[in-house]
Amino acid sequence: MQARIAVLPGDGIGPEVIAEAVKVLRRVAQTYEHEFAFEEALIGGAALDAVGNPLPVETLQLCRESDAVLLGAVGGPKWDDPRAAIRPEQGLLGLRKGLELFANLRPVKVYPDLLNASPIKPETIADVDLLVVRELTGGIYFGRPSGREQCLGYERAVDTMVYTTPEIERVMHVAFKLARQRRRKVTSVDKANVLSVSRLWREVADRVAREYPDVEFENILVDACAMFLVRRPANFDVIVTSNMFGDILTDEASMLAGSMGMLPSASLREDTLGLYEPIHGSAPKYTGMNVVNPIATILSGAMLLRHSLRLEEEAAAVEAAVAAVLKEGYRTRDIAEEGKQPIGTQEMGDLIADQIRG
Repeated sequence: MQARIAVLPGDGIGPEVIAEAVKVLRRVAQTYEHEFAFEEALIGGAALDAVGNPLPVETLQLCRESDAVLLGAVGGPKWDDPRAAIRPEQGLLGLRKGLELFANLRPVKVYPDLLNASPIKPETIADVDLLVVRELTGGIYFGRPSGREQCLGYERAVDTMVYTTPEIERVMHVAFKLARQRRRKVTSVDKANVLSVSRLWREVADRVAREYPDVEFENILVDACAMFLVRRPANFDVIVTSNMFGDILTDEASMLAGSMGMLPSASLREDTLGLYEPIHGSAPKYTGMNVVNPIATILSGAMLLRHSLRLEEEAAAVEAAVAAVLKEGYRTRDIAEEGKQPIGTQEMGDLIADQIRG
């Protein structure tokens, strides 16, 4: 098949991990006789420095005209002034909104060979294979009013959490349909004992759940979920939650896998166009050092193959390649055991690409 893939390297270590994911995707194309065209564009701090806009019009247009989008990471201390009117992260939020990406999938899988990489007891995290479905275009990150103002001699800041019934319904349907392809269990996470928005969320979740009688369903509060993720994470199958809660919980869940460098993500809409990125940040202090873990970005490429290009065999081949390299004992610094010599970013990408033989 032929596919056009927009590549947004972003900031910090973004270009380094993106290079390894593209390397693996090129190997997939070569092995399975596909034609993938990769086209780069600016986003985030790099775009802000170059053209004064974290999401240039040309970048958004390229993404809209592509079959899929592969993103590195945005932001960094260089642009961290809290009073700045424009920040790199606005480019990412604008891209999600501009592409109408409403469902963010974040799989958390613990590889047997990495049980000792996690700070959590091996017996607790064994057999963990869960999927967080995070609503992506609503909630407190997009609610209005939002901002700061002077008020009677002091400053006042406000952010607004807003959700509508249709927004909740569509992400719930995504979660239940995915659960049918897995272990048929959905856990909806909210704060219904305090927040009006969460009470609406729970009512809609309960109503949608009745349309899927073959899927086990439960509601839990976000604080309980945070506790259960480290106490009994293997009990979860599909977790569905709001924008901010999903953002926080998946960072916590990354510790189950041993590192943020292991967790990919996919942001989807109604059709096949999707945005694929690691959940980690730009980590600028490691830029150019060839030490960061590219696996999350490579696995994001596998999700791109599966969800946007509908190439299941190829996606499975990338995932198998990652598992094989880990089984052989190769580790980047973030997941290396004490006393073991880690390998670099490029070396890890090379090893994974070499495992893909069709």
